[in-house]
Amino acid sequence: MKPKARPAMPRRLSHPALSVLLFAVWLILQQSLSIAHLLLAAAFGLLLPKLLHGLLGPALRPRRPGLLLRFAVIVLWDIIRANLAVARLVLAPSAKPEPAWVRVALELRQPGAIMLLATLITTTPGTVSCVVDDEAHEIWVHALDCADPVAMAAEIKARYERPLLEIFE
Repeated sequence: MKPKARPAMPRRLSHPALSVLLFAVWLILQQSLSIAHLLLAAAFGLLLPKLLHGLLGPALRPRRPGLLLRFAVIVLWDIIRANLAVARLVLAPSAKPEPAWVRVALELRQPGAIMLLATLITTTPGTVSCVVDDEAHEIWVHALDCADPVAMAAEIKARYERPLLEIFE
């Protein structure tokens, strides 16, 4: 009789980027570098990803981490631009936004990368990713103001999906 195989245990740092992020966010929120806060930040950074490993799924492992910084700058710039555009729409009495649903066909297949894309879209003011259709390999985005849904889908693919494909797949 063969012994039962034990389930694989997650590595010490099952999600290293999340561990670092939790560590940093805890210290920023506490505004302190005391020993107690450093120890608590380390405990959160190490234990929470390990406890949530089953819910989080596999960690994203960038193939080209150098592109990640350039991509982050592009995303931050887009968030600033989108904030200004939404502020103009909200504050201008003559503004007539054209809301639209935009279907974006996805080349991404890695669930974590798709989740990151959906998060980036939602983080950018004026757009919300509403549906990720795994079977059709597409994401549905609601845009506050979109005169040309086809052009917006092409822009999402060029500015976000293609870099994510280079970085993660």
